[in-house]
Amino acid sequence: MGNYYLAIDIGASSGRHILGRLEHGTMKLEEIYRFENGLTEREGHLCWSHDRLFDEILTGIKKCKESSKIPVSLGIDTWGVDFVLLDKEDKLLGDTVGYRDGRTKGMDKKVYELISEEDLYARTGIQKAIFNTIYQLMAVKTEHPGQMDEAAALLMTPDYFHFLLTGVKMQEYTNATTGQLVNPETKEWDYELIDLLGYNREIFLPIHTPGTVAGHLKKEIQELVGFDCQVVLPGTHDTASAVLSVPANDDDFLYISSGTWSLMGIETKKANCSPQSKAANITNEGGYDYRFRYLKNIMGLWMIQNVKKEFQDAYSFSQLCDMAAECDSFPSRVDVDDDCFLAPKSMIEQVQKFCRETGQKEPKTPGEIAAVVYNSLGECYAKTAKEIEAIMGRSYSRIHVVGGGANASYLNQLTAKYTGKKVHAGPTEATAIGNLTAQMIKAGEFTSVEEARSCIYDSFEITQYEPYV
Repeated sequence: MGNYYLAIDIGASSGRHILGRLEHGTMKLEEIYRFENGLTEREGHLCWSHDRLFDEILTGIKKCKESSKIPVSLGIDTWGVDFVLLDKEDKLLGDTVGYRDGRTKGMDKKVYELISEEDLYARTGIQKAIFNTIYQLMAVKTEHPGQMDEAAALLMTPDYFHFLLTGVKMQEYTNATTGQLVNPETKEWDYELIDLLGYNREIFLPIHTPGTVAGHLKKEIQELVGFDCQVVLPGTHDTASAVLSVPANDDDFLYISSGTWSLMGIETKKANCSPQSKAANITNEGGYDYRFRYLKNIMGLWMIQNVKKEFQDAYSFSQLCDMAAECDSFPSRVDVDDDCFLAPKSMIEQVQKFCRETGQKEPKTPGEIAAVVYNSLGECYAKTAKEIEAIMGRSYSRIHVVGGGANASYLNQLTAKYTGKKVHAGPTEATAIGNLTAQMIKAGEFTSVEEARSCIYDSFEITQYEPYV
């Protein structure tokens, strides 16, 4: 029996603790705990419940002890861009506001008064998204200037949880890059930009790469969970971990990390901060081993997740796919990247409204609504693939879909149809696998990313979809 490693993967709607180990050269996974997550309204803002999330993190770690499967290390990954501010006594300043909150409305204009949008992209390579850390900090500076003055440290969400476990404040690279404040050449905070924006440079801690040991569990945490282990930084941005799990070692593919968001792109060794990239709204997020995730953020399964919830979970995702397939000829489409779908009160009503206002047939049934969403995603994937190929001056023969969306057979077939490319779907637990992989490379279980990806290919089911006319 090999060593156990624990991946704690927290997404916008749920989190899970997954134990991984190598057995006869194959990676084995075991989910030991799962919990719900979501934003709650607090004093007019959409906020994360960090206290509750940390309690869930500890509860899942205790399950390792209960099952007598003690990991040699653990690591936490979450979504990007969100952060906490800590004062000199390590107390939270303000609410833990989430990226879907409206506080950043108009903050882009305030940023562009200090640096043009063009220059900002040229020096960071990060696509404009109104919820990026750079705009959230401008909201803090504008609405609560005292918090910026009082702050002694900024930690991205997973770094905060690592701090609570170890007592060590450590900023991880991949998540830091999502905020639009890191220089893609130096891979460090762009302090000149930070000064220009009037942010307190002292709160931006040194950046560390995935595989760095943050420390051991604090004594009080050891006593609570019943054991000690190392805390190793994975790619703490969930997409960075997901992309590390893509089971391919050539460069003839695009990937889609398919979950709440669809992150579609390629891996590159150098950031592309060109005007062409900016025009296509493509980003250069940091990846494992300083590989860049040259990708586009697409709204993704967030839309169908909300549709499912509004139908009071009467249908499974599989059933929604089947019903959408039965309505395959329904003609209407929506722009999945329109801000109106970011946090609507009703996703179903917003889809219907978009169709009405654009002169299209309004979907009524669950199958029609799902068909609109899935087909719109497929068409968006095809458009994005063409944009990336045009910028890179080459074509790619296939698409690797990893993450929960690898199970969406109807969407994967649509992706093959609209892009005209082969689609390889799997593994589904991509983020957890990438998290575990970073820990295993650090421990010497794998000697390289290439060896790890070959193991992932051999360890998990990969389903192929052929393009059709």
